[in-house]
Amino acid sequence: MLARPSASTLRLELPSLLPSCRRTCTRNFSSFAPFRLPKDHAPRFYPTKTKTFDPSIHLKLFPSEASSTFLSSSISHSFSFQTRQLSTMSAVKEYSLLCLENPLLDIQAKGDQALHDKYGLKPNDAILAEEKHLPLYEDLLNNYDAKLIAGGAAQNSARGAQYILPPNSVVYLGGAGDDKYAAILHDAVKAAGLRVEYRVDPKEKTGRCGAIITGHNRSLCTDLGAANHYDLDHLKKPEIWKLVENAEVYYVGGFHFTVCPPAIMELAKQAAEHNKPFVLSLSAPFIPQFFKEVVDASAPYWDYIIGNETEAAAYAESHDLPSKEPRDVVKHLANLPKENTKRKRIAIVTQGTDPTLVAIQGEDDIKEFPVHAIEKEKINDTNGAGDAFAGGLLAGILQNKPLETSIDMGQWLARLSIQELGPSYPFPKQTYQAA
Repeated sequence: MLARPSASTLRLELPSLLPSCRRTCTRNFSSFAPFRLPKDHAPRFYPTKTKTFDPSIHLKLFPSEASSTFLSSSISHSFSFQTRQLSTMSAVKEYSLLCLENPLLDIQAKGDQALHDKYGLKPNDAILAEEKHLPLYEDLLNNYDAKLIAGGAAQNSARGAQYILPPNSVVYLGGAGDDKYAAILHDAVKAAGLRVEYRVDPKEKTGRCGAIITGHNRSLCTDLGAANHYDLDHLKKPEIWKLVENAEVYYVGGFHFTVCPPAIMELAKQAAEHNKPFVLSLSAPFIPQFFKEVVDASAPYWDYIIGNETEAAAYAESHDLPSKEPRDVVKHLANLPKENTKRKRIAIVTQGTDPTLVAIQGEDDIKEFPVHAIEKEKINDTNGAGDAFAGGLLAGILQNKPLETSIDMGQWLARLSIQELGPSYPFPKQTYQAA
């Protein structure tokens, strides 16, 4: 067992970086390179010239599990000052945003068409792994210098909302394994200030998502693992249901339709009964295509429905709509029958660099919101841009911001995210500013 270095030991080893850890730990923490366990498995920090560092995603695991305890301790120690500092921000009820979906560990690497062809994958697509895809994950790790990133679409959005909101505003539910990959997820979300309540399955591996990046495109292939075993019993545990009752806004990622639709419906009905916003993302084209029945069952409860132009077209095709045009689909989604008539439904379709479309139930006009412009050379990674948009939108909804402001918050956070590696947000934290 490796001994856990103390903070004083770290100061002795890195005097130039930590001259006064107690006062400046947050600032200096941004000067560390991604965590990496060297071949001798000894935990070390490496200085770097990188301007920003997000410990919630920049985690690279090598064979040993011996450093997981040290990693958790180090992250917690480094962010304790930041948490105390942020506690003076304007009050938002603790854990007032509750999110549900599938926590995953993203295995992300740059690939090419040959890699797509090898596993039958497409650019800008998202699928569930079949037997033929399972070798992909080791292939990425062994041959493509892959990085391990805390992922899962709604978990990315939850981290994004927490990035904007005061501490202890967001709690996330899902299923994970009892392994080193789950430990990485715990460390990452703790660093981001996100509370998670995972259903732990000791028999299943933590879910994985292979993310192949080609230029500004990404192809996602997910092996759900333990995430596929989330169940209603976990949601109804007294300590978890108490969090549900406490929440003021509910967000569900559409990927969870493949796992536990009853849990989605319980949250949806809770929201309608207590007139609280229920927000749902379509998440991927295959969700409305192949899970049409459960998607439609939840539709009356949508207060906000989010999708991109590809997901909107897939919905239109699976529902035999006369048009697949985003403007037509967004209006159709807004005007579906609704359970809670105290709130008008708001449907949102993003279109990459084209304006975001918004339709409001019962209104003829479709609103357009231009995205935040960014120079092409500043774009680092578009994987997770939609998740970031949802996170910013959720933060605005929770803070009762006007619709226009909430949309802008989503676009602002998406702009930040695409300049980072993977579904990530820059540290030190930036403060939202209207376009």
